[in-house]
Amino acid sequence: MIYRLGIDVGGTNTDAVILDNKNNPIAKIKVPTTKDVSTGILRALDEVLKGASVNPEEIKYAMLGTTHCTNAIVERKNLAKVGIIRAGKPATLSIKPLISWPNDLIKEIGGYTHIVKGGHEYDGRELSPLDEEEIRRAVEDLKKKRVESIAISSVFSPVNNGHEVRISEIVNEIMGEKTPVSLSHEIGSISLLERENAAVLNAAIINVADTAVNSFENALKERGIHASLYITQNDGTLMSAEYALKYPVLTIASGPANSLRGGTFLSGLKDAIVVDVGGTTTDIGILLNGFPRESAVAVEIGGVRTNFRMPDLISIGLGGGSLVKKEDGDIRVGPQSVGYKLEKEALVFGGNKLTATDIAVFLNKVKLGDPSIVKLDRTFAEKVNEKIKTMAEDAIDKMKTSPEPVPVILVGGGSILLPDKLKSASKVIKPSHFEVANAIGAAIAQVSGQIDKVFSLEKRGRDEVLKEAKETAIKEAIKAGADPKTIEIVDVDEIPLAYLPGNAIRIRVKAAGYLKI
Repeated sequence: MIYRLGIDVGGTNTDAVILDNKNNPIAKIKVPTTKDVSTGILRALDEVLKGASVNPEEIKYAMLGTTHCTNAIVERKNLAKVGIIRAGKPATLSIKPLISWPNDLIKEIGGYTHIVKGGHEYDGRELSPLDEEEIRRAVEDLKKKRVESIAISSVFSPVNNGHEVRISEIVNEIMGEKTPVSLSHEIGSISLLERENAAVLNAAIINVADTAVNSFENALKERGIHASLYITQNDGTLMSAEYALKYPVLTIASGPANSLRGGTFLSGLKDAIVVDVGGTTTDIGILLNGFPRESAVAVEIGGVRTNFRMPDLISIGLGGGSLVKKEDGDIRVGPQSVGYKLEKEALVFGGNKLTATDIAVFLNKVKLGDPSIVKLDRTFAEKVNEKIKTMAEDAIDKMKTSPEPVPVILVGGGSILLPDKLKSASKVIKPSHFEVANAIGAAIAQVSGQIDKVFSLEKRGRDEVLKEAKETAIKEAIKAGADPKTIEIVDVDEIPLAYLPGNAIRIRVKAAGYLKI
């Protein structure tokens, strides 16, 4: 028998599941997330192994969805010193790298930047040729400053990546091939600053990702698990550990994506709204063909504006640990939460704080703790319950693109707060194992590859560039660990760029397949 292990780290709980070879959960566990993240992961791993009567050696695949990288950026901790090289002189001298970054984050990564000659026009023509001596001087300077990682960007590199690739070759010559290099065209999309920001963030969290992946691999081996390790991405798919170490920024927001994938797997629905209610927040996203809908706008991470792929989500301060208060005659639920301290501070567990979970227990919606401890006025409790329902319904309405009712899938431990009927929902589904949908989503995820590039149709036909884009996406999926025999094109998006001459078109393609066994 071959088993899969899935672990997902949330803001309040860390969930773990073990699936058999037919994807049936045979063990599941929820434990409080710890401040250092790793301790909670190891505890979840130990607890789920206790609950499963399986030989650890039969666990062949381990999937991890982690917040290590997100936390490092938000908390400004353990970030690498980054050297930044942009090919874009003289065209981009007026707007420096890191121009809109928070000062404390710039200080943490060093803020060492160089702008050199280079870059391209939208159609691939050079703005100016590279000056390799200038680049060597820049790299030597960064080497003297003892930077740990390099981020390279270039004007319109998604169209022509030649200058970024050549600069990376010079970096390898001078600093050695062990120095991590992040190329913006491999991470972000069109728009220089946001793409550059994404590459710099990726370079900054290289060490964090390395520590997280290695510690998890060692923990598995110590418990007799010799499994292939995969890390979940924010598009609801997996990447190999090696791929994750190169592109750790793609793990940011992977938790909600795991929940959406878990929702589609458990419910059998490929097009629906997924409402993931945790201990502190409720994340609402849309499934399209079984995968999270991608955000079409730039996203801020830790105060930095980026444009690499992210799931389209709405998050509200509603969860099982949300504090309930009465202020000036109005009822307030969240955004403050007891979070992972729910089992210590909620009334039903002997604490002294009224939470949304206490309301659910009082109204007999769920059996937890000691219900006899919770002494509330029923009218007040019912008003709070209605407030919670309204908060969720309003957020669902904001995600919808039409007034038509749509299926709603409830997942996450906190979804006990919500009723079986919601406004604007054609039906509400709370599937089996809903409370660990995120860990299940990690365990059953496919492996993907993606391309987002601008092509000129002046000298080439649409069919030719589309074929090239699909082939590139398939190659990326194979690099990430997908079995070539199972890969399918799951999403194609073509956007004509009317504001650019030369009949330019932006093409985004995603390919996905099952793990290579």
